[in-house]
Amino acid sequence: MHSTEMKITYIGGPTALLEIGGLRLLTDPTFDAPGLEYKPGAKLQKVGGPAFNAEAIGIVDIVLLSHDHHFDNFDLAGKTLSQKAGKILTTQAGAERLGGNAVGLAPWEEITFPAANGSTLRITATPAQHGPSHMDRGPVIGFVLSFNQSQGAVYFSGDTVWYDGVAQIGKKFPIRTAILNLGAARVPEVGPWNLTFTAEEAILAAKAFPDWTIVPLHYEGWKHFSESRAVIATAFAAAGLESRLHWLEPGHETVINNAEIAEARV
Repeated sequence: MHSTEMKITYIGGPTALLEIGGLRLLTDPTFDAPGLEYKPGAKLQKVGGPAFNAEAIGIVDIVLLSHDHHFDNFDLAGKTLSQKAGKILTTQAGAERLGGNAVGLAPWEEITFPAANGSTLRITATPAQHGPSHMDRGPVIGFVLSFNQSQGAVYFSGDTVWYDGVAQIGKKFPIRTAILNLGAARVPEVGPWNLTFTAEEAILAAKAFPDWTIVPLHYEGWKHFSESRAVIATAFAAAGLESRLHWLEPGHETVINNAEIAEARV
């Protein structure tokens, strides 16, 4: 595969398989069956299952784990799979908890991996804020994937809201594809605040960075999302930005070449 191309397969929730430069990367792995409730802490209920089970994924070179301390981003089966991956990239606190193959990154810290075509994939940890500024939900990071500054980069937000830290990412990198954890997550035990991107915040991002194609993740499969696909689509349509959204269907592979997105044959 040419270094500017990426295949993405939506698995469910915040989980997608990315294939780029011969490397296979997995975002926030969640593979448990639906119907489970997770405690201690805030109660989270899973209502949708993955398109594939963990055993069907095969070899994973890199896990992009925005944070390890919430089950809707890192459930039991996802943790088991990740322990067999080449590397888990996550927060510094998360890496200390996980040990083993986990590597902790601070915001703006970079790590590189050799790609199959002789180029180098650079992964940069990015700032994230998991809710309003007055409420600490623990450290979270996102990730930017790039080969060089002249090619379009890919951004995976992890669990964050729109704030100055995310705005800085768009100024530092030539993002073409922004994979955003949406859904406006709300957990009653935490309070009445949105913990992930709302549709309106994603619209702010789209307006601020007109080169971004928005790929929604993490808006379904869990009970605590307050905005569905329909809500997100309606908001973008009302803003005249529906063409900026690209929806992934569970289990289907999509090829992304910078800003050009097309369905691939599976």
